[in-house]
Amino acid sequence: MTHSIRALEEQDEPALLRDQFRQLLRYRSLLAAGVVVGLLGGGYLALAGEDTYTATGEVQVRSATADPFATGASADKGINIGSERQNAVSDTVGTLAAQTLAGQGDPVLPGQLLSGLQVTNPPNTLTLRFSYTGSTPAQAGVRAEALANAYLAHRKARTEESIANMAIGYRAQLEPLEDKRDLLEQQIGADEADDVSSARAGIIVSISELTRKISELKALDTTPGYLNKKPVAPTRPTGAGLPLLLGLGGVLGLALGLLLSWVRLVFDPAVRSTRELVRSLGAPLLGTLPRERTGTGALLAIGRGGSRLAEEYRAVAFRLAYDPAFAQSRRLLVTAPRDDNTAAAAAAVNLAAAFAEMGRDVLLVEADLRTPSLARELDLAAHGAPPRWAHEGGGTWPAGSRANVDVPGSGAFALVAGAKVDNVPRALTSAPVGRIVAEADRPGAVVIVLAPPVLSYADAVALVDRVEGVMVVCDPREVHRSDLERIREIIGASGGSVLGALLHPARGRLARTRRAKRQKSARRRTGGGPGAPVAGPATTGDPTETLGLRAYNLPAGRS
Repeated sequence: MTHSIRALEEQDEPALLRDQFRQLLRYRSLLAAGVVVGLLGGGYLALAGEDTYTATGEVQVRSATADPFATGASADKGINIGSERQNAVSDTVGTLAAQTLAGQGDPVLPGQLLSGLQVTNPPNTLTLRFSYTGSTPAQAGVRAEALANAYLAHRKARTEESIANMAIGYRAQLEPLEDKRDLLEQQIGADEADDVSSARAGIIVSISELTRKISELKALDTTPGYLNKKPVAPTRPTGAGLPLLLGLGGVLGLALGLLLSWVRLVFDPAVRSTRELVRSLGAPLLGTLPRERTGTGALLAIGRGGSRLAEEYRAVAFRLAYDPAFAQSRRLLVTAPRDDNTAAAAAAVNLAAAFAEMGRDVLLVEADLRTPSLARELDLAAHGAPPRWAHEGGGTWPAGSRANVDVPGSGAFALVAGAKVDNVPRALTSAPVGRIVAEADRPGAVVIVLAPPVLSYADAVALVDRVEGVMVVCDPREVHRSDLERIREIIGASGGSVLGALLHPARGRLARTRRAKRQKSARRRTGGGPGAPVAGPATTGDPTETLGLRAYNLPAGRS
């Protein structure tokens, strides 16, 4: 069967995002660990951190002016508020504030004082906002006010210093003019020439102009600004409280968990999604088995009423029945990638029962000759008489291994149970096994072969050229992409084709332990291997009994 793997198109982007998000949610332990770490960090910051208090005051900056009520352009437009903000956090302001606080009984170094200060400027205003963070409410309020007043005092001192410097400069220009004026007045007294009078008048005008400027400087309002909002002691601590810190910690922890999950996903060799499984195996997904919480642990699910697992097996069987590749050969090899073959055994048994429900003559062959278990798991107490080809093997497998399995309300199928042999490859490639597989050529017959994990043993490879169609049963959380690619290459090189994959839910450690104990107890009860002969019904000697589905009654000891 050839299935083209559809390329991921642009319209599949939302589906890809959903798949990636689901893949991240697979690592719930990492997500939970991240959230726990975030909550612990938020709680630690909330409980272990010292409470801090912030007091805020606002200062409106203004320029020195002669007439603050004059109309027209304001002198405040020449203020560079960015420079004023830098001056507010300067060492000079810190030193002045530290001196003031020292006089009030709060000695503090200027650098330490400025470390708790933050000065901001609201947009489009000439306002500086002084925010001081202290260890106590009173300390925050007092220090914020001291810093604001120190800034105003420093700015006023700078303004007055500038006015004094300008006045000194004007006076320096005025003194020579006054001396020259006195000299000209003496000359006018001796000689009243017109040129002397003109020079004297010009000097008097210059003296008057300089005197006017000095007077204007002395008349300037040097108020540096106003403390519009006086800092007051805060009533509650600054910063986020316990609920907010816990919320932030939880959000950051979730982000950390997602990051860890993403890193784990990047380096995880397991299959990330069904899309990737299909792409790696080169075959379609036949079905996904549901998890049955109330399951009895038995292999055979078909025959139990109301079983979702049985319905899924029936759906897979119908899909295979109408698949052109399988319908042509009617042979199916069921195997797992590696290690545990329990899920593959359950799939083989239930598919055999499903095909029997459809009226097919089904023969299930257990080709696992190293750890055979189907006869024990199905609790078979009687075997049918071996067909003619069974006597040609000299008493070795598959001679004497045939039994009929009744499925309640569904029919029956024939089982060739596995048995331990000395040479497994020779037994699997023997002529009797070839004749068993060839029974699928009969009309209405289906042969299902259960093989050991294909990457653990080469037994499945020895049967691929005879069975051709392969179904891989795997757990998507455990199978690796490289394993699926190897399976595809091995089966393709052996002349077979992968019909599809059947996914089963992960088995917990406790479930595997219980199953192992149950197998050991069953082995002790039987006292022999699965191939041990037991009494069974008489046979007719018909060679077609290989696929005979005759019902039989269990011995009295088994009823």
